[in-house]
Parts: sequence; C-alpha cells; structure tokens
Amino acid sequence: MRQFEGKVAVVAGSVNGIGRAQAERFAAEGMKVVLADVERDALDAAVQELHRQEYDVLGVRTDVSRPASVEALARRARDAYGKVHILCNNAGVGAGAPSAWEYSVKDWQWVLGVNLMGVVHGLNTFVPLMLDQDEEGHIVNTASVWGLVPRGGALYGVSKFAVVRLTEGLHYDLYERGAKLRCSVLCPGAIATRIAVSARNRPAELREGEPAPDDPAADPARREEVIRRWQEFGMPPSEVAEIVLEGIKDERFYILTHPGVLEGVRVRMEDILAQRNPSPQDFPLGLSSRPDLAPPRLA
Repeated sequence: MRQFEGKVAVVAGSVNGIGRAQAERFAAEGMKVVLADVERDALDAAVQELHRQEYDVLGVRTDVSRPASVEALARRARDAYGKVHILCNNAGVGAGAPSAWEYSVKDWQWVLGVNLMGVVHGLNTFVPLMLDQDEEGHIVNTASVWGLVPRGGALYGVSKFAVVRLTEGLHYDLYERGAKLRCSVLCPGAIATRIAVSARNRPAELREGEPAPDDPAADPARREEVIRRWQEFGMPPSEVAEIVLEGIKDERFYILTHPGVLEGVRVRMEDILAQRNPSPQDFPLGLSSRPDLAPPRLA
C-alpha cells in the first residue's frame, strides 16, 4: 500500500505514545484518522490538537477488551468515512515483572484482555469489513521485542508472543485467500511511552486492592518520574511511526524498531534447534538508544 491520501486509518490506543504518533503521521499523509482510546479526556485533547493542525480526525472512546465497544468503533468509522484502509491494533498495558507464578488471576485477565483480546476483537470486527471493500489495506498489530525473545515480565511476554503468533496466522490466512489486505506485526523495543503507568486505566473490578507503595499508580510524583525516565531511555514515538509507515509501504511483515533484538532471536532459535535449555539473554539486546541508562521499572 503506497497511496494514503484520502484513505482512512483506525488507530486503537491513540492518545499518546506510539498510537498518537501513528495517528498524526497518517494524518500528515492526507488520511482521515479515527482515534480510539479508553481515556476520554486525553482522547478529546488529542483530537482537538489534531483539528488545530487542520487534520480530518474523529475520536471514539473505545475499550478494546470489550467486543461491543470495538464493534461500535467500527460503526462510527464507517458512518463517518465509509471505509477503513489501515487498522492499528496498538492498545497495550503492562503489569510489572514479578516471578511468573506471582501474577494474580486479575493481572492475567487485565493484561490479556487488552494486549491479546484487544487485537482479537479488532481483527474479528474489522477484517471482514476490509475484505468486503476489496481494496488495498493494511493491519498493524503491536506486539513487542518481548514477543520475540523470552525476557521481560512473563505475563507481558505471553501476551506479546500471542500477538506475534496471531499475526503470523493472519498473514497466512490472507495469503491463502488471495486478499489485497496485508498485515504486519510491530515489535518495538524501548519507546518513550506511558505504558509504565498503564495501571491508571486498570478497571476497578480487576484491581487487587490498593497499589503497592512503590507502584507509580500510588504516587503522582513517582508516576511522573517513571514517565520522565522512559522519555530519556526510549526511542521517540515519532520515529516508530515513520518506521511503521515505511513498513506498510514495503509490505514488511516483521517491523522492528531496534534490530539489536535479532541477536536474541538467533540465540532462542538455536536453543530450540539444538533442543537445549534457554540461554541467558542479558539486557539490553540493543533495545535502547541510551545504553548508558538502566531500563525504568514497568508497573
């Protein structure tokens, strides 16, 4: 897909970080953009800012963990613009990195509900519509480098490994159908986003009492400090958006922001082929443009 002007993009998880940068980059290409996010006030502010830049955008509050909410998003997009040509399933949350057995059932429900089922709901809702259009289109599912190598928190990694495998399956399904629709899996490294404080959007019914004292959700000052550290440590989202745009143009399936992770992929594949135990993979595997900084704690 190389012609963007006048086409329509839907971006889930679009009020900040990668999603916001994608929305703005698509708009700059002359696309009509539907911004979808669970944070209503931030969504309204993002839409207003893009309107001030004279971009044609629409904001729809969406909880991607709920299929009915994603279906409502699709209706709003179709009612406003008629079609959808690019879908970015970008919404994501993190729940820290304790030992694998220390996550609660509610942790699993929350993270998988957004990171995995949000993508599932996006595909179930939008792919039939996009296929019926019989036009060029592209789907970008956001996973992570932790969906390619066995590092990071187990829960977050499970959700992202699942997104990689789901998108690989989607690729084969579209190919066998002879569809004009293409897909990519975005596997970013350390990016200057607010995912480290995603607990701010955790539903009350999936919380485990009060936040721990060291959880950024418990202390606004601590939260701002974590955000500041991610801004220093991570790649600017605008750079990710440019990489994604070029990946769509090239019909590239695996879209990486930090090629250093490929060494970790090689080690993992060699472990599997040799049927040996997983090898240690020391951080950072080239995941940050600031190797002098330690990665901020996810919460």
